[in-house]
Amino acid sequence: MSTAQSPQPEETAPPPDAGGAPGSEGAPAIPGPTRPPGAPDGTPARPRAQSPDRAEWTRRLLTGLTVGLVVWGVAALLSPGAGALRQLAAAALCATAAVAVPLLLARDRGPDEQTLRTQSALAETAATVRDGLERHDDDLRAALERHDDHLRTGLARHSEDIRQLVENRLAQQAPPPETYPPLDRVRTEGVPELAKRFAEALSPGPSILYTFVRLEMQRVLGHMAALTSMSVECHGENHDWMLTLTHAAERSVDAISTSVDREFWNSEPASRYLDAQREAIEEHGVPVRRLFLLASARELDDRLLRLCDEQQALHIEVRVAVLPELPPHLQRGTTDDFIVYDEEVSFEIEQDLRDVNVRTRLIARRDHVQDRMKRFRELWEAGMSIRELEVRVDDEEDGTWMVDRA
Repeated sequence: MSTAQSPQPEETAPPPDAGGAPGSEGAPAIPGPTRPPGAPDGTPARPRAQSPDRAEWTRRLLTGLTVGLVVWGVAALLSPGAGALRQLAAAALCATAAVAVPLLLARDRGPDEQTLRTQSALAETAATVRDGLERHDDDLRAALERHDDHLRTGLARHSEDIRQLVENRLAQQAPPPETYPPLDRVRTEGVPELAKRFAEALSPGPSILYTFVRLEMQRVLGHMAALTSMSVECHGENHDWMLTLTHAAERSVDAISTSVDREFWNSEPASRYLDAQREAIEEHGVPVRRLFLLASARELDDRLLRLCDEQQALHIEVRVAVLPELPPHLQRGTTDDFIVYDEEVSFEIEQDLRDVNVRTRLIARRDHVQDRMKRFRELWEAGMSIRELEVRVDDEEDGTWMVDRA
């Protein structure tokens, strides 16, 4: 009598096309793992082969995942700045299309149902992508608006600080009422605009430009503060002051030019200075008079005559005076170059012992300006006109005149 156990019958798997899912009717059953025949209970079960439908879906999903990864990589390489959200949306859309297209081409399913299902999936995917892109655009737009508001607020605050600084500095330098009349509204209404210009120059930019503007502001404010005492000076020649005062003149420009600045008339600043005087004469009707004060009769030559003719062609009134030939009371007094604008401000250049221009001054004290105008009128009346100068130069060339009286 045999004691061997009879072999157990193998578990039979339901056919692949059997309907019904586990626990439901009409759906295909998912096959489970099986054990080898005659294996004890503890032996691991061997997984069953996947059904054709499941294998097909797995292949389609893997294909869609691969296509999505490839599209994502290409989008990241071609448009690295487009943003991760846009790249992910493009990859998801392409992956969905890779899965959905084979479903549209399948013959074993109903075309209408498959088409509706695919269209629904694509519509949901497109809606998701569109919503994501809209949210991303909204977030980006909101961030840019917040940044613009912050920058605009900062610039406005900076402009207000600069304006307050200028106004406070002007308010601190209160002029004496007997020598400096209070500024009217016409003169002060330009102060906020000046502060605004300074603030715009101090907007974000190179650090050296910021430092340059700040130093220039300190220099200008220092001159403005000094002008409250009716006098300001700077080292060397300041052609900018001379040009600005010429543009600002409204009634008259009276100048004495000595032998020291004879070379000045051949320089580039002299051209701009003469252009400014021509503009003042022709466009604003401001008369300009210039007296050439010579230290010696030796300077009476054709070069001086050409210089006078050139300025007279610009409608500048010109006269010449030789200092040693003037009456004794006119030989005493200052012989420095100076220009009086509107009989209110004197522009003066100081020379050292080597006849080098070392300092420029602006003086608006009334007594000083009146003395300068008195000196100018006396020398002007004693000077020679252009016609007299022509005769004098001809006589000097012929040797019929003494070169010097001294």
